[in-house]
Amino acid sequence: MQLAQTSAQVRQIIVEGAQRIEPGTVRTYLLIQEGDDFDPQRIDRSLKSLFASGLFADVSLRRRGDALIVTVVENPVINRIAFEGNNTIDNEILESEVSLRPRVIYTRTKVQNDVKRILSLYRHSGRFAATVEPMVIRLPENRVDLVFEIREGEPTEILSIRFVGNREFSDRQLRGVVRTSESAWYKFFSSDDVYDPDRLMLDRELLRRHYLSDGFADFRVVSSVAELTPDRRDFFITFSVEEGNRYQ
Repeated sequence: MQLAQTSAQVRQIIVEGAQRIEPGTVRTYLLIQEGDDFDPQRIDRSLKSLFASGLFADVSLRRRGDALIVTVVENPVINRIAFEGNNTIDNEILESEVSLRPRVIYTRTKVQNDVKRILSLYRHSGRFAATVEPMVIRLPENRVDLVFEIREGEPTEILSIRFVGNREFSDRQLRGVVRTSESAWYKFFSSDDVYDPDRLMLDRELLRRHYLSDGFADFRVVSSVAELTPDRRDFFITFSVEEGNRYQ
């Protein structure tokens, strides 16, 4: 019984694969230590703890006799970050938006988060067809160059604006109230026909003021919905309103 108990204890923890990171640092993420029993649950939690650190691309824990072997593959360090294909947004703006920097540890999660940040910038500027593809260039000494390849696409325009629930004013009259406008070939120097979610909030307020000035104190915009076409080139905007009664 005593031999069985002894053989079930961790007598040694051996860290393999660590290059830049000290073995002692790897051990700090373990929830099992020398002298503890080989507990599958604690080993599983240790595995999750190592992955959650963001330091490693791969981790495995296995038993070899009375030793626990911890094998790690370190995430690379970023050497350089570059942007390609961006014509309407400067590098300086993109650099300030992404979280990754040179000499920071590369992880796929961080890269995907930065892709979302870049796409958010383009969508805020009305380019919903923009795509971002991160490219990783492997370098010696476990380093990488990270290049964000950007296809900006054309500005996403407003194909139509319609209103639901309006009785006192026609769609045409209300289109003259809101700032957002439908796309037209002659609007060379206007950006009001490019979708902007902030402008849509302004439009709701402009509609409220318009109705209020005409005696509709109970007027409210129920919803303002922007529907993107499958090709991501145009939006259909729909304002649903409740006019209420007119008070003179």
